[in-house]
Amino acid sequence: MGILMKIFTWWDGATLGTQLWASRAGGEHVGTDAAGNKYYRAPDKDTGRPNGSYTSRAKRWVIYAGANDASRVPAEWHGWLHGTFDDVPDSHLPPAKIWETDYTPNATGTAAAYRPQGALERGGVRARAVGDYEAWTPGGADS
Repeated sequence: MGILMKIFTWWDGATLGTQLWASRAGGEHVGTDAAGNKYYRAPDKDTGRPNGSYTSRAKRWVIYAGANDASRVPAEWHGWLHGTFDDVPDSHLPPAKIWETDYTPNATGTAAAYRPQGALERGGVRARAVGDYEAWTPGGADS
């Protein structure tokens, strides 16, 4: 990806400004999830605590590995981002269940999205409406 794309685009990874701010302006890298998303936090300036003190009010953010899609943030990191707990999620994870499956990203807007029978993308042909449906006509008996 070229430098111009990093300067001017926000939808495919972090901009150059966000990356510089995260790495140079006091952002501390606290972890990376299985998808490669990197999580950062900055000290809370309102508490008057010494530099390096972190609270649940500290600014927290994610730099996505790839397209910016909030559905790519796992549930445990989502809780950390929103201040549900202060420690990194590894200490709050319950043991994995045997029925759990791997994460699948939100496919809305992609070729892999669900399209029901009769959707325009599948030809737009659906079964004719039958049964108790009766179309309304203006000036009819019920108007």
